[in-house]
Amino acid sequence: MRIEREWAMPNKATFSIKPIGRFIEEEIEGCEVIIDPFARNAKIATVTNDLNPECDSDYHLDALDFLNNFEDASVDGVLFDPPYSLRQLKECYDGVGCSLSQHQTQHFFSDLKDEISRVCRVGATVISFGWSSLGMGESRGFEKIRILMVPHGGIHHDTLCVSEVKI
Repeated sequence: MRIEREWAMPNKATFSIKPIGRFIEEEIEGCEVIIDPFARNAKIATVTNDLNPECDSDYHLDALDFLNNFEDASVDGVLFDPPYSLRQLKECYDGVGCSLSQHQTQHFFSDLKDEISRVCRVGATVISFGWSSLGMGESRGFEKIRILMVPHGGIHHDTLCVSEVKI
């Protein structure tokens, strides 16, 4: 596994941060069907989704509902850039007039990762973004390939980008 570090200013549009954009480009090379359940306005994936209807994405579904639309082992790549904390998650849902159930808040990340694992074929690449290097994990059949740490300076959290392959 390769671990790298490259400094950059923070941005809500994660994929527009230059070192992160390069990382994605390098890691998804050769992937044909790439999905993004939290795309906002990013157009890197071949199929995009965002809960917010004001975002320019193919679908405007809850991320779990979006993932449920895919067959088992049907995608080559996933860009997994969810809200990084439960507070951010609540803000996203509140911002579009939706509420979260207690079950959703308790199981949000693990339910999504289970579905991502289901839709990924062997050899698929998942790139996870957040404040943790946990990623998809070995228990779901993934092997970490590369981690990029992007420090933003000052009071801002680093963004960790974790590339994994389904084995």
